[in-house]
Amino acid sequence: MIKKIFAMGMCMLLIIPTVSCSKTDQKIDKYATKMDTIMHLTAYGSKASEAIEAAFNRVDEIEQMASPSISTSDVNKINEAAGKEYVKVHPEIIKIIKTSIEYSKISNGAFDITISPLIKLWGIGTKDERIPTDFEIKEKIALVGYNNINIDEKNNSVKLMKAGMSIDLGGVAKGFTADEVVKIFKNYGVKSAIINLGGSSIFTLGEKPDKTLWSIGIQHPRKDKNDGYIGIIKMSQNALSTSGDYERFFIKDGKRYHHILNPTTGYPADTEVISDTIVIDSSIPDCGMLADILTKITFVSGVEKGFKIIDSLTGVSCIAVTTDYKIYKSSKWNTQLDNLSCEFEIVK
Repeated sequence: MIKKIFAMGMCMLLIIPTVSCSKTDQKIDKYATKMDTIMHLTAYGSKASEAIEAAFNRVDEIEQMASPSISTSDVNKINEAAGKEYVKVHPEIIKIIKTSIEYSKISNGAFDITISPLIKLWGIGTKDERIPTDFEIKEKIALVGYNNINIDEKNNSVKLMKAGMSIDLGGVAKGFTADEVVKIFKNYGVKSAIINLGGSSIFTLGEKPDKTLWSIGIQHPRKDKNDGYIGIIKMSQNALSTSGDYERFFIKDGKRYHHILNPTTGYPADTEVISDTIVIDSSIPDCGMLADILTKITFVSGVEKGFKIIDSLTGVSCIAVTTDYKIYKSSKWNTQLDNLSCEFEIVK
């Protein structure tokens, strides 16, 4: 019998409480459950309330386009038409898919949005989670392959070339959404804010009103939320994303089976990485979306291969935690990391 174990709490990344701002700074703080997670937006400024309301409306729009579980979504329509015809979709979906394919090529397939058949097969995090047979996995791997996504940009249309294929944007949609929320905040004149989309995708806009850096706790991969941190990252004006084997998983015969699957093997990625965190400078276009993608690439690729990709990209850095509790830093990592837990060791 499979014993089901869930990571507690909503976040993989935790916002550390900060000192209150001056009376001249209006702080608006709101939570909402969207995209199957709890989102937390904090903004300062005279139009902060309007900005957050507009931001949550935008989140709803994106979910209606990108969720495979909504029958009218673009993603569901693409999946339903696999092997049959092109489907006209919103330009934003084209952008997300194009970017995903680009980084699938860069990572040699470590990231692949066509992994959906394997995700459904394993069912990790659902009542149907199980260990599939090797035969079942091989059958579904035959349906995985970003090269079988065709895009007709002129007509904003997408086609999956094999019947039975399907895409899942779960590894990129929240990052894209964070970028969209930032645009809205800026349009409303918000210069200080933190965007927390379920904990795995965070964007810090400017500094706090007291001119100090934002503090973000990186969750201990083997403890429940609020029970311990790896350390605390201090930053401003950055996109940050983390991936870990502790958000959705089950344990069978002492082995952990988590939700981050390797598209090549069809099994949960096994590269000794248990958590990794990407930080991208906000001057990089689509930095939230890229941070989201790159955490998965690093997790699936492992430290050596993953860091080669990270080091080749401008404005991108990463830390990765391995099973022996060692922390590896990519060559351009210069983000402040405080209060490091004594359980972890930074590899020089």
